Amino acid sequence: MRAVHILKITAIAGAESHLLLLLAGLRQRGVDARFLVMVEPTRLMDDFMDAAAQQGIPAERHIIRHHADITLPPRIWRRVRSLKPDIVHTHLQHGDLYGIPAAWLARVPVVITSRHNNDPRRQWKSLQFVNRTLWRLVDAGICISDANKAFSIAVEDAPADRLHTIHYGLELPQAKIDRPSARQTLRRELGAGDNALLIGMVCRLIEIKGIPYTLRAFHRIANAFPDARLVIAGEGPLRESIEAEAKALGIADRVHLLGWRDDIPRLMAAYDVLVVSSFREGFGLVMLEAMAQQIPVIGTNVSAIPEVIVDGETGRLVPPGDIDALADVLGQILADNALRQHMGFLGEDRLETHFSASRMVDETIALYRRLLSDKGRQGETSNDS
Repeated sequence: MRAVHILKITAIAGAESHLLLLLAGLRQRGVDARFLVMVEPTRLMDDFMDAAAQQGIPAERHIIRHHADITLPPRIWRRVRSLKPDIVHTHLQHGDLYGIPAAWLARVPVVITSRHNNDPRRQWKSLQFVNRTLWRLVDAGICISDANKAFSIAVEDAPADRLHTIHYGLELPQAKIDRPSARQTLRRELGAGDNALLIGMVCRLIEIKGIPYTLRAFHRIANAFPDARLVIAGEGPLRESIEAEAKALGIADRVHLLGWRDDIPRLMAAYDVLVVSSFREGFGLVMLEAMAQQIPVIGTNVSAIPEVIVDGETGRLVPPGDIDALADVLGQILADNALRQHMGFLGEDRLETHFSASRMVDETIALYRRLLSDKGRQGETSNDS
């Protein structure tokens, strides 16, 4: 079975990290999975291409010079036709726009699209028309959450009978991180005491992540927890405004912006609680990364977050933008070490039973085979590449 995945990449974020994990898993199970990657001339995404190569995933670049590059459709079509895949699987808007027609014209047996977020731009009238047209050319859609599925139906008039929810998964760590060592290392990096309580965030510094509300909630409880710190890993355009607000609130010395980090599992192991205060979240892989390190999660009750976090068991859910509710829950969890440990254990168990990478890959292969069978194809896997 050969599956060609088509997408445009400008950065390695949640969807791109997920796809590296998915295609590596597919290939391990005998699916000849490969990438056709659209990249901009000034962003060739060497880091993504290197990551794919390191995992043995064939990936090739195709330059896209602007949103409507008229030279690209014939190039993608010719390459798809030459590869003769059983399945073309497209991702994100440009992958759909260029990949779906190419697959249809090349008479690929099965065409699948994935929805990785609830991007409000999909509500634009022009994109609604385009996506409703493209849905007529695909055999199935994979949604990363039930909330994602509902959004696709409501906004794009996606055919409900062709939509399948396959949650993101996380590769379970083969060896546990030494949490005492990770906790001590980060606290020393921050200049904090060994027993300091760390409220963690891992996200891009953009508006939809709701970071100012977490800042204000932390300010509300700062006096009650004088050894607590707010630690934010990530970069983005709001960095200066976040720093300015922390200073205005008088908590700048207890708010740490770490910038981009490549050691997220170790950061998670050092946190006491993770906060995901988003107003919209496609899925939120960081929640799974926290659960892998037995860290409870406080999340907003939006999008896919309630499908991951069980309120009162693996963490807590609060309304988006509700500073009082977030402050109350933060106070409760920081004050109760036994509760944090209990929620962390339950979170790890939920990760293993509901959100493993193995489960994600198995469900994807099962869908591939079912769709190929419906087309009279066998859908065998092979190690040929």
